Amino acid sequence: MAKSKETFGKKEKEKQRMKHRQDKLERKEERKANAKKGQSLEDMMAYIDENGNLSSTPPDPKRMKIFKQEDMNTGVPERVEEEAERQGVISFFNDAKGFGFIRTIKTGESIFLHVNQLSEPVKENDKVSFEVEKGPRGLNAINVKKIK
Repeated sequence: MAKSKETFGKKEKEKQRMKHRQDKLERKEERKANAKKGQSLEDMMAYIDENGNLSSTPPDPKRMKIFKQEDMNTGVPERVEEEAERQGVISFFNDAKGFGFIRTIKTGESIFLHVNQLSEPVKENDKVSFEVEKGPRGLNAINVKKIK
């Protein structure tokens, strides 16, 4: 008589494979039994309540708010400059290289300053008035005048 070529490990793997296949079939049958095919449209609808949460009940028309499309802001709001001329203090200035920075009095923002935009010579801690323009690397001070 010939000895069986199946070893214990092969038999165990075959049992596991068959068990896995059986479990998979059971899950498939369970999904079919619980399927929601043939539901009405009302059963599939989802609503958003006044707080923005999903619910299965329609919202109360008395609590409904009406919004105008032009009042909605969907992007980043544009920065509006409230004043044409600003004031600040020169926080750093390098005479040799011809540039510096102005710290605005109102916001504390640091703005680049180039020597070409000066009407008279300045040094650090001088109080100045200036206008702002947007440059390729950020805000630049233009028309810089020293305040006495």
